[in-house]
Amino acid sequence: MKNRLLVPVLALLLLVGGGCAGAPGTAETTGTAADDGGASGGAEERWRPRPGLDWQWQLSGTLDPTVEVPVYDIDGFDHPASAVADLHDRGRKVICYLSTGAWEDFRPDAAKFPKSVLGKGNGWDGERWLDIRRTDVLGPLMAERIDMCKEKGFDAVEPDNMDGYRNPTGFPLTAADQLRYNRLVARLAHERGLSVGLKNDLPQIPELVGDFDFAVNEQCAQYEECAELTPFVEAGKAVFHVEYELPTREFCPEAKRLKLSAMLKKYELGVWRRAC
Repeated sequence: MKNRLLVPVLALLLLVGGGCAGAPGTAETTGTAADDGGASGGAEERWRPRPGLDWQWQLSGTLDPTVEVPVYDIDGFDHPASAVADLHDRGRKVICYLSTGAWEDFRPDAAKFPKSVLGKGNGWDGERWLDIRRTDVLGPLMAERIDMCKEKGFDAVEPDNMDGYRNPTGFPLTAADQLRYNRLVARLAHERGLSVGLKNDLPQIPELVGDFDFAVNEQCAQYEECAELTPFVEAGKAVFHVEYELPTREFCPEAKRLKLSAMLKKYELGVWRRAC
């Protein structure tokens, strides 16, 4: 959920107010848009979300499984397999949120990351950019995390902080480094039969659209960048999009025209949502 705007850590502690303005629809009621199957790296099939699917993104607070949408995106560490199974029973597909480009000191595997791969802070409390050039170190660690998503029954992975090369990480990262790392993460997910989304990293969409099954974007309308996500939609792949600061009347018309799965959220990404 990290982007160019850095939100004070205190915002993450805010209590989420209000209910959710969920649009109706489940995986069943949206028909083939919810699941196109498709071969993965092996004999398994993976979920391939189509453009236009409604979704819920909740990374804080007590999980509310009752929002009537076909897709949920939740934290992979914070929720047990039973929560994923419950969402499946309700007809949802479930995406596993992971930070793959930044280290978080509050994760149970934090001690496994050597200090040599930890860079500057990324603006969020307890988080530091990772040296993504060190695929020899990070590859096995990310494989373990994606194994966790697989074992808990998730359908897909949302890898966050996938654009370190555009930020002051403390490492001389290049666009080529980022392409290599992002493709590694995508391959790890596909090898486990999971679909995977490209998080932000708009400049590399032309090179990466073939490697990822969907996109997750923050604030493309605020920064007038939503058209850059068109390659995903043209490839029949969903773009799950959120805005935080614009009213829905300012971004929903264009989002609908571009076939983005758009909604308004608060920065803490709790239950509250307002879909287009």
